[in-house]
Amino acid sequence: MRGSEIARMAKEELTGLMGLEPDTVSGMRHDDEGWHVTVEMIELKRIPPSSDVLHSYEVLLDEDGEILSYQFVRSYTRGETMELEPAGEKHGV
Repeated sequence: MRGSEIARMAKEELTGLMGLEPDTVSGMRHDDEGWHVTVEMIELKRIPPSSDVLHSYEVLLDEDGEILSYQFVRSYTRGETMELEPAGEKHGV
């Protein structure tokens, strides 16, 4: 199955489970467990849109695109910036 199909299925499955509007797929990787897809969902629309509240979820799908699990990752506003750690550094371990 192609990555674009997996991304679409992750958004559709999460929408059906959560009842929220999907915004975007922000990450995807494949390993022995299946497909890990990070989906950004709109929790609350606001004016201006830069103040929308988004929730990030990691969805695990099997090889056929069936959802195995999903997990809340974080909540943030659309206009919020996020500091990234330099590659290879781990904090709080």
